[in-house]
Amino acid sequence: MSVLIVGSTALDSIKTPDAVNPRLLGGSASYASVAASFFAPVKMVGVVGEDFPKPYLQLYRKHKIDLEGLQIVAGKTFHWAGEYEVNMNNRRTLETELGVFESFTPHLPKAYQDSQFVLLANIAPSLQHHVLEQMRRPKFVVADTMDLWLNIALPDLLKLLRRVDGFVLNESEAQQLTQEHNLIRAAKKIHRLGPKYVIVKKGEHGAILSTRENLFVAPAFPLDRVVDPTGAGDCFVGGMMGYLSTAKGSIDANLRKAMVYGSVVASFCCEGFGLKSLTRTTRVAIDRRMKILETLIRF
Repeated sequence: MSVLIVGSTALDSIKTPDAVNPRLLGGSASYASVAASFFAPVKMVGVVGEDFPKPYLQLYRKHKIDLEGLQIVAGKTFHWAGEYEVNMNNRRTLETELGVFESFTPHLPKAYQDSQFVLLANIAPSLQHHVLEQMRRPKFVVADTMDLWLNIALPDLLKLLRRVDGFVLNESEAQQLTQEHNLIRAAKKIHRLGPKYVIVKKGEHGAILSTRENLFVAPAFPLDRVVDPTGAGDCFVGGMMGYLSTAKGSIDANLRKAMVYGSVVASFCCEGFGLKSLTRTTRVAIDRRMKILETLIRF
């Protein structure tokens, strides 16, 4: 089955202590779609301006990403600029230009409306609602979010949580949403808001999956050097959804392995600026790294 991914498409300018890379391909939909494409066909919905580089469109097509849902409109593409410290966990935003993304409304082509696996990547909750209103009967819907929406669109987000199967957020966002410092208690509170599956991302320390019955801790693949962590969280959830869409059996039976695959895909993302490293890898390399990780966590 294919995966429908709706989110932002952007041009990112990234500065680290070692290098500066302007106007790289970025955005939550871009990272998640490339990650998912190693496992399944992807249908991507987003918006770009007339300035969007054609080589980036070709890169999407190289990964066999269906672009019927990508809107190309007059104006400038969403641009984000950020700078990382020596500790790659710390970054600050230098500039944000919304461009055409400011008036983006996701419209699903008819062929997308029957998609069974849906990733509502990081966009405003009102737009995530709008996507679901165009869907017929999806099998598995996961929503990602960020602290901005917790601050300015919390009522919309709370309504969304009653409509999704899975919810993905990072550690500080889980604590902010629930006012709980302990992540296990935080996950239990989020379950009461609607989602059956709650996944808390912990960056280089992996991720925690909470269901109403069980817990699972997914490790991150250990790297001796991180070049650029931008988009790693999107790659994690994109890789997870890509694997789930093709795995035989139930969501419950496959979600743990899907999360570990997501961690492996995210590790490739961190080894280069933007999507440069991930787009050069292969499914064979991903499976090879998956086997290495399996040996590291077996006891």
